[in-house]
Amino acid sequence: MARYPYSSYSRRRRQNRTRIVILSALVIIAGVIASVHGYRPFVKNREEASAASSATNMDELIRPPVLVPPEHIPQWTPSLLEHASEANPEVDELTAEAMRLIGTKPSGVIQASDKLNEALSLPMNRQQQAVVKKQLSKLADKWLFNRTVFEGDKLCGSYKVKPGDQLRAIGRRFKVPHEILMRINNIGRPEVLRAGEMIKVINGPFHTKIYRSTFTMDLYLQDSYVRSFPVVLGQAGMETPTGCWVVKPAGKLISPTWTDPTTGRRYEADDPDYPLGSRWIGLEGIVGAAKGRTGFAIHGTKNQKELGTARSRGCIRLYDEDVKLVYDLLTPGLSQVVIVE
Repeated sequence: MARYPYSSYSRRRRQNRTRIVILSALVIIAGVIASVHGYRPFVKNREEASAASSATNMDELIRPPVLVPPEHIPQWTPSLLEHASEANPEVDELTAEAMRLIGTKPSGVIQASDKLNEALSLPMNRQQQAVVKKQLSKLADKWLFNRTVFEGDKLCGSYKVKPGDQLRAIGRRFKVPHEILMRINNIGRPEVLRAGEMIKVINGPFHTKIYRSTFTMDLYLQDSYVRSFPVVLGQAGMETPTGCWVVKPAGKLISPTWTDPTTGRRYEADDPDYPLGSRWIGLEGIVGAAKGRTGFAIHGTKNQKELGTARSRGCIRLYDEDVKLVYDLLTPGLSQVVIVE
């Protein structure tokens, strides 16, 4: 019997066994690496697994945004409002045009808002500024804080709820908290969302700009002015730092327990002299004097008399009804708070 064919077959068997051993070793190594790094193929966590099982289209699966380190967040830069000693005729012209557009057709509300935001970026005196902001605030009640969606509105739109959708996930998709979607759509509880229902959505995020010189907070949706609020800021020696802040991930709390850092006294929400109001919005400094600063927040106060004063220990206080609205608008990890003189 010839030996060559047998020898060739034997070699092939040995080579096959060697390949199997190598492949098995690679699989084992990959498994070890996966267990160390916590990798799970296809499904990241139980929440995503549940969503995937109920989703009708995997391309439409809503995932939470990836939170980037604060130092890598692009800074929101609202246009600097220049004050002039004399009235700016161009501002008056834009304001008059905006007022004319409001009564022409439904979409005139959006066109008027655009005109007034254009005016707000121009140099003007304080009287003109007050008029422009007042009109923009009135318009926001029409196009933003209700269920109406106007033609040509790029900041608001309609969304048809799909099977398996959750209001929190829809809010994440549009970069706004789900609470504001509940507010404008008159939704009592997020779990009552029904497939096929049309809801109004907002293309966020919201931001705020705070002026230390006037004790005011301006609220913006992207770059569009919405309204202003009076605030309390830091007292002498504890001034609220200027610069840019971002709302901390997991930094929004409802009536949290708080310990006074000076006296060590612990306050509960039901204490008669509880100082935080009903909402706490934690901040993290990312630019300027704010960079690296922690422990600061926007929170409520029930004392209207202190608004417009420097009386806090550095935090920004809002009247309690105002802070509830701001709480519903600012998105952790995305919404920025710019503080200027």
